[in-house]
Amino acid sequence: MKTDADIVIVGAGAAGLWAAARCAEAGRSVLILEKTPRAGTKILASGGTRCNLTTTLGARAAAQLFGPEGARFLSPAFAALPPHAVRELFATIGVPTKTEPELEKVFPASDSARDVRNALRGWATSKGAVLQTDSEVTGVEPSDDGWRIHMGDKTLTTAIVMLCAGGQSYPKTGTTGDAYPWLRSLGLKVVHPVPALVPLISPAEWVRALTGISADVEVSIGKYKRRRPLLFTHQGLSGPGPMDASVHVARAAGTVDLHVDLLPDKSWEWVRDALMTAAHQPGAPSISSILPLQRRVLQMVSTQAKLRQLNPRARDLNKAERHRLVETVKRLAIPISGTAGFAKAEVTAGGLALAEVDRKSMQVKKHPGLYVFGELLDVTGPIGGLNFQAAFSTAELAARHATAAP
Repeated sequence: MKTDADIVIVGAGAAGLWAAARCAEAGRSVLILEKTPRAGTKILASGGTRCNLTTTLGARAAAQLFGPEGARFLSPAFAALPPHAVRELFATIGVPTKTEPELEKVFPASDSARDVRNALRGWATSKGAVLQTDSEVTGVEPSDDGWRIHMGDKTLTTAIVMLCAGGQSYPKTGTTGDAYPWLRSLGLKVVHPVPALVPLISPAEWVRALTGISADVEVSIGKYKRRRPLLFTHQGLSGPGPMDASVHVARAAGTVDLHVDLLPDKSWEWVRDALMTAAHQPGAPSISSILPLQRRVLQMVSTQAKLRQLNPRARDLNKAERHRLVETVKRLAIPISGTAGFAKAEVTAGGLALAEVDRKSMQVKKHPGLYVFGELLDVTGPIGGLNFQAAFSTAELAARHATAAP
């Protein structure tokens, strides 16, 4: 069955709707195929239903947060559609935005993810794109005159196909990794997908005993290090700090240690010298008056540092105890046994290897007429609207390139 559409887009998420609108604006006939009953389901669940849709950072700084390989790949896309341009576009389609600058976040002024989804869907369909829901794709393959798109017992043909079916995170929204086998069947490399931006599980009872406590910390694992808030939970850790680091946990085997600097504003030398100075001060100050930590956190630190008391006076610490206390405050080791999995993950790490894609067009190098972008690519950024930004920017490049030819 030949479709009347010049371009068929598989997946009506953030990336698919953006690309559809841009392609339709350029005068191309566009068909969007979405397997679920509605478009943009994952958008509705994002950001606690508020939808952190981009970042206050500039294009270069935003791209760097995807790591060296990700930054290189995304630099043309972020140059074509930087974060400020995303905000400007949303304003033109009826979604003014506001910022939460302490974590570089941008939200719709209404705090409603539904407004974001509705605006993207309305933008695409108002320009002429046709949205077809309950339309599950089962495979794609090249043909003599373009591409075949298999849908059960039905096959569509089109000149250009855009795959933006997402990863495996939040599978209840429809993102169940459907496109990975399609890509492999085309001889393309797919990096093993793992959950990312997901809470962490700890086997340590002392971690779970701190449930409900949050702190501004610096988190590190391997070469990764970044300052972001942390939240202790009944299962382990959540919040931007641990969730940003979760991809490294997901790719590790067995239990690993996540290291946390509980006083990121204070140097190792400051903590050590403050304890030593207080040991000679009149009034015998306790460590709680020296170290600006919450009471329950300080008690945990004292226990983990193997101090003889939970809140000793500075002068009562011997040299070994003082050393262990400094080490614990500045590099607390938290055992992590794994993540909460794809069901709780905000995004998927892994996907189509970046080497398979022309970074200036999002077209697959080995297969002209096939574009892959959004979360289906092996590129993942931290919390803060970065992954939506990557989805929009890569969709923008794909649409520009696909509609540039006569």
